[in-house]
Amino acid sequence: MIKVTGLRKTFGKHTVLNGIDIEIAKGEVVVVIGPSGSGKSTFLRCLNLLELPSGGDIVFDGVSLMNAKHDLNALRRRMGMVFQQFNLFPHLTVLENITLAPLKLQLKSRSEAVETAERLLQRIGLSEKAGAYPSSLSGGQKQRIAIARALAMSPAVMLFDEPTSALDPEMVGEVLDVMKELAADGMTMVVVTHEMGFARDVGTRLIFMDGGQIVEQGDPARVFANPQHPRTQEFLRKVR
Repeated sequence: MIKVTGLRKTFGKHTVLNGIDIEIAKGEVVVVIGPSGSGKSTFLRCLNLLELPSGGDIVFDGVSLMNAKHDLNALRRRMGMVFQQFNLFPHLTVLENITLAPLKLQLKSRSEAVETAERLLQRIGLSEKAGAYPSSLSGGQKQRIAIARALAMSPAVMLFDEPTSALDPEMVGEVLDVMKELAADGMTMVVVTHEMGFARDVGTRLIFMDGGQIVEQGDPARVFANPQHPRTQEFLRKVR
């Protein structure tokens, strides 16, 4: 579904991504781990061109995102993204936050958008919060709403950029549970996270990044049990 070739990203003289090559198949849950500053979030943001790559190519479902002839916004709609911060509109209710994009882009009628939002709220266990405003929600609830908002666009791929890093520890589980359900349903996912339990139990492939490169990748159980690269070994000793 996604093929990345020779992906590079520089900021001035600083190289953040230095030649990333990876293919992600439909239904995979690819979990990206690594130390801070290794390029994980930049890699994720390049996948839907929130960051413009300095070189290389990204092909999504057979279409190059680097080809200016294609409708980038139409392609982006098929990649849902969930950030560290929830980015909910404070002046809109939960239901309005979820229906805003489908209505603005005229992808659904109001009744269809509301029906989809209500179904998603039921799925994440927050049906009773439809008329609430973000200020009344916990961090975990806000992040679950952010996931529902992304799903309202019916994406083919979901990108998660450290979705639990801004949460209190007791709220992490409720967000991870929603992500586990998505994975079980066959959603293609790329997840940057520090949650090693999620990476081990839910990921179909683990990627370890350092210095803007993919240092090691493979089956999560294998990488955790027997990392091959010295840098991966060092990192996992510290985070377990």
